[in-house]
Amino acid sequence: MITEKQVKKLVDEHFAGGEFFLVDMVIKPGNHISVFIDGDHRVNIEVCRELSHFLEDSLDRETEDFDLTVSSSGADRPLKLPRQYTKNIGNDLEIVTVAGAKITGKVLNADDDHVEIEQVPGKKSKKEQEKIIITLKFDEIKSAKEVISFKK
Repeated sequence: MITEKQVKKLVDEHFAGGEFFLVDMVIKPGNHISVFIDGDHRVNIEVCRELSHFLEDSLDRETEDFDLTVSSSGADRPLKLPRQYTKNIGNDLEIVTVAGAKITGKVLNADDDHVEIEQVPGKKSKKEQEKIIITLKFDEIKSAKEVISFKK
């Protein structure tokens, strides 16, 4: 069976020192491999295609057959790495803490240890809203997703 360690090593080799990186992967029985990548900017289809071809060429189908899917870690997938929070500075996130609190707000800052969110509480008129700055360590975050808004 193809292992996560094998695939991770290949993805890291392909993206070494660049702006793209592995976020997650799932290998199901029968060697159904799903690889999710992200970048310091946005990931386009060409980046996914190049990685897919690289992995296809690097894994030996004659030894072990496999099914491979490479895609971006899109807005529907939770953020997993500090690097993804940095990329989202200025964007809105919906965060659920380990304690169960739900926080929605704009990412002001992020580093390897924590993220700083500007939260606007309640549904008051815009003049009455008081902004709150919340700093969370990554081990306090259960899940975080981008908030998609078509208003801008």
